[in-house]
Amino acid sequence: MTHAIAADLPSARRLTAGDYRTLGLAALGGALEFYDFVIFVFFATVIGQLFFPPDMPDWLRQFQTFGVFAVGYLVRPLGGIVMAHFGDLFGRKRMFTLSILLMAAATLGMGLLPTYAQIGVWAPLALLLLRILQGAAIGGEVPGAWVFVAEHVPASRIGYACGTLTAGLTAGILLGSLVATAINGSFGQAEIAGWAWRLPFLLGGAFGLLSVHLRRLLHETPIFQELRARKALAAELPLKAVLRDHRGAVLVSMLLTWLLSGAIVVVILMTPALLEKLHGVPPTQALLANNVATLGLTVGVILAGLIVDRIGAGRFFAIGSPLLGIGVWLLYTRGAASPDLLLPTYALAGLLVGVVGGVPFVMVRAFPAAIRFSGLSFSYNVSYAVFGGLTPVVVPLLLAADPLAHLHYMLALCVLGCGVGLWLMRREG
Repeated sequence: MTHAIAADLPSARRLTAGDYRTLGLAALGGALEFYDFVIFVFFATVIGQLFFPPDMPDWLRQFQTFGVFAVGYLVRPLGGIVMAHFGDLFGRKRMFTLSILLMAAATLGMGLLPTYAQIGVWAPLALLLLRILQGAAIGGEVPGAWVFVAEHVPASRIGYACGTLTAGLTAGILLGSLVATAINGSFGQAEIAGWAWRLPFLLGGAFGLLSVHLRRLLHETPIFQELRARKALAAELPLKAVLRDHRGAVLVSMLLTWLLSGAIVVVILMTPALLEKLHGVPPTQALLANNVATLGLTVGVILAGLIVDRIGAGRFFAIGSPLLGIGVWLLYTRGAASPDLLLPTYALAGLLVGVVGGVPFVMVRAFPAAIRFSGLSFSYNVSYAVFGGLTPVVVPLLLAADPLAHLHYMLALCVLGCGVGLWLMRREG
């Protein structure tokens, strides 16, 4: 599957200064856009207090606030499919720039929104609308960014390019955590509720507008320029061709996205709360360990990209998935129960979650250039919306019957990843 289609990617050559510039600007823009997308969750409590009726029960207010946050994930497939459609027909760069402009405008709008006390029910409705725009933007951003960088670099460096871009996205999560920590450490709760909660959103909007300018400095990918010159762009609806002719590529991409979303959601996003709830770890200690793990993930996805370029996707996932299983087993059975082991085991687990850095390598090579953006976007966004949305709901339910449900869920995904790796090895052979 991968070798036959990789022929339409750039030929072998060394990375140039222009390639590194493109990777740097794309990764920086991705970091700032992902910061905009996740900063909401770090201030969910104060947002709930300000944008919903004060006499509403706390549980209902929290439910509705996180419901608004979840809408951003649910709308990702629609935004991604629409942007990918036009990206395959009119150019990668245009959609790459549009996605970050949408995100910047929505985040800036959140920072300027009147609260429920000022405009009543219009406040949560406006918040919901802006979150929908954020979801549409991120749906086009991630697949578009992977396609953009992969079509700029030599075929032998696709893994490194996608890993570097993914590192930018994870750095955005870390940036959001650090900014939230700084805001909470610099202002009292009254000041945060009064006005300081707006600062990270205004900062994110400013970051986004800067990224729009930076992306205007980038050039359209050589692959798309060649397709346009040869008049070889998709002659029909790109998604129709994806679903009719590339179902196998869609299935493999969706399964690997399940591994990616599960590892990110459980190990990076849910684990701090699980450590507090199940093991009594103090919040500050859990967050510190989480920041170290996220930093490990940022390094891990770059290493994953370098390795998958050398050994191929099949061997990479056949070996890397079991290693991830060992890492999460050590974290949840040893580190979680021992304060002295928590930091090193969580750092190791975060580094090994970097195996997900090999996922875009497979997806980019799975679809021909004329429909690559649509194929990757559909597979990734639909799978992430389903599995990324269900995981934080299913795991807590399973914990009621199995205190290690989060570990067993991750081990099952590692078996899945290893199975996909073995299948890819057979195809590559």
